[in-house]
Amino acid sequence: MQSYRSLWLAAVLLFGGCSTWEGLSLRSQSPEEPDPAGTSASLVGDLAVPYGMFPVKLENIGLVTGLKGTGSDPKPGSQRSALMATMQAHGVAAPNAVLASGDTSLVSIRAVIRPGIQKGDRFDIEVRVPSNSETTSLRGGFLLQADLKEMAVLEDKSTHAQSIGQGHIYGRAEGPVLVDPSADAKTDHVNACRGRVLGGGVALKSRPLALVLKPEHQSVFNSARIESIVNKRFHTYEKGVKVGAAKAKTNEYIELKLHPRYKDNVQRYVAVVRSLPLKESETERNERLTLLEKQLLDPITSSRAALQLEALGKLGIELLKKGIQSKDAEVRFYSAEALAYLDETAAAQPLGETARNQPAFRVFALTALSAMNDYAAVEQLHELLKVPSAETRYGAFRALWTMNPNDPAIRGENLGGQFAYHLVETTEEPMVHVTRSRRPEIVLFGAGQR
Repeated sequence: MQSYRSLWLAAVLLFGGCSTWEGLSLRSQSPEEPDPAGTSASLVGDLAVPYGMFPVKLENIGLVTGLKGTGSDPKPGSQRSALMATMQAHGVAAPNAVLASGDTSLVSIRAVIRPGIQKGDRFDIEVRVPSNSETTSLRGGFLLQADLKEMAVLEDKSTHAQSIGQGHIYGRAEGPVLVDPSADAKTDHVNACRGRVLGGGVALKSRPLALVLKPEHQSVFNSARIESIVNKRFHTYEKGVKVGAAKAKTNEYIELKLHPRYKDNVQRYVAVVRSLPLKESETERNERLTLLEKQLLDPITSSRAALQLEALGKLGIELLKKGIQSKDAEVRFYSAEALAYLDETAAAQPLGETARNQPAFRVFALTALSAMNDYAAVEQLHELLKVPSAETRYGAFRALWTMNPNDPAIRGENLGGQFAYHLVETTEEPMVHVTRSRRPEIVLFGAGQR
């Protein structure tokens, strides 16, 4: 779903055949050592900055099969050698003969995995034919299973010779290659030799998030203090055992586990964690709540105030409910968004209103609704399937699918193991939606279309 700094991959739909292959240093400080910067800091974000909020690029060489004569034998070189080694590792008989077939092609595989991606999550894959290849089209092809790694160009400073350095294996790719239907192999060689595998990548490990203490605040005391503060507010489950979301690894590095409610809005999760108060007495908290109420009702400061109230959990709910009664649409949205991540029923109606009437906040409202575990949110999304806006209708469909793929209103069928087909009843203008990312899918809004 949408995030504040999103990076989306695009693809167009056409389907092919199927085939398969058989640390950081720890300074010696006492946990009791006080914060060297004094007590002016009031929130976790005053002491620490987020780490791991950048996308990671993965690459490898792979083999596409099922090309019906449009493939080619790859030229000698490092890419062919790497592919040969992979084929031998998979026990492929006569790999040279396989590569020489016009039904196969060597391709470069690329993908970008988002911050906070969890083991088992899926992502899009991009495949391209190398520039020196004689392959004319990837249409109808199937990408055989390939591991995806971080890669970097390394240079020997003495000889200036370059080599490719390989990092950890983060994912695995496989699936039918989707090529632009308008790309003709004779007149548009570039696009005919590029494709996507929608949702063809699967993460083999979770990407950790973290907080890194600012240099002036680095101490075992502060690291342990932040761990304790975060764990009082957020926890996850591992094999049925409740565990805190934070783990202080060193005097400057605190690892964060992603809370499931924020799986589609990692940036917000980190922002809420950084909005947690460090330490305050009951009197100080009451004073801050009074100030936050004023800030929440002011559109200029409403966003930040809502985050801090969300960070307080149950203590912030009543003030946020006041916010959704505001006459200002922006204040109502920020208040409702925070309530949604606290799973409060009262958030559903104003978020539905925002999705209908406020295009600037629409995607955030839909994301917040999909994060709720409440039937009121489901009802709002069902109603949004019927509005005139094409963006809103499909956004509601996607939110419902995220919540429950088996919801009767959007449940579809898998056609030939290649793509999902959904029919959504609507009284508005008929519409056909074809995905360009995430999963191969066609959604018809309105029955009887030809």
